[in-house]
Amino acid sequence: MDEELVTLWRPTGTRELELIAEAGWRAWPPRLQEQPIFYPVTNEGYATQIARDWNTKSGDKKGFVTRFKVRKSYLDRFERKIVGRREHEEYWIPAEGLQEFNANIIGLIELVATYTEADRLAEESKGRVNA
Repeated sequence: MDEELVTLWRPTGTRELELIAEAGWRAWPPRLQEQPIFYPVTNEGYATQIARDWNTKSGDKKGFVTRFKVRKSYLDRFERKIVGRREHEEYWIPAEGLQEFNANIIGLIELVATYTEADRLAEESKGRVNA
């Protein structure tokens, strides 16, 4: 019988994406000291909002959406958190548990979308960005 998997998304910036590539697209890098949790999200729309509407406001003004699969049997240990509207759903993985989280990723982390400041500004002009 095949193991059940859950598809998750994660908005990320350029540096984190570079570290994922260095890890062969198989693992998330350790959290920084000021990042006590790792929060993958449960839907692409929410990941897009963060990548396009927030990540493009600082640094190199780029945001990325990634997609990956995790063993459901592992993920079931964690509660889904709603952090805004109903679609703003994510898991909170303690930073010290990220290595175990990475061990439960099946397959590769995929880059599915890239956003720039121009993309955010275009959405803002349509009135679609929650600033």
